[in-house]
Amino acid sequence: MSASPFMAGARLPALLRILTLLGGVLLVTAPVHAGSSPTAAADFSLPGRTAQVRLSAAKGKVVYLDFWASWCGPCRLSFPWMNLMQARYGAKGLQVIAVNVDEKPDDALRFLALVPADFTIAFDSRGDTPAKYGVKGMPMSYLVDRDGVVVYRHMGFNAADRDELERQIRQALGVAP
Repeated sequence: MSASPFMAGARLPALLRILTLLGGVLLVTAPVHAGSSPTAAADFSLPGRTAQVRLSAAKGKVVYLDFWASWCGPCRLSFPWMNLMQARYGAKGLQVIAVNVDEKPDDALRFLALVPADFTIAFDSRGDTPAKYGVKGMPMSYLVDRDGVVVYRHMGFNAADRDELERQIRQALGVAP
């Protein structure tokens, strides 16, 4: 079995890994449908902390799907924000699912011991799921609407991203500002 490009930077280009570690200097934010047809979110079934995590089980909810790794500096910043989003909008239909891509699950568990997650965590040590989504760096997130369509994507995370990401979540939920 070959290593995934998303696991501990195994094949991730050195410059991209350095930029990611330095705080998400490289950012990509884009509505997904701009000039293109809607794309259905790829379903997956992955081990979670207590049970299998399936994207299809969240049908009818808006899903903030985040790909992260223990070595990712911006991921440490995004987790408290994702906790806040889950608490603020969970009752309105938001489900945050964060997929860890570390090759060694113990690396992810050590991260989670220091940076708690009050949302769904899944583990993909082979990197199959981020490959389906075309993940290019960490963290990378996708907003999936209630119909299972990817409506927004974002790479990186810093304080300046929070307002726009929350605006996109509110829009997908149909919640007024």
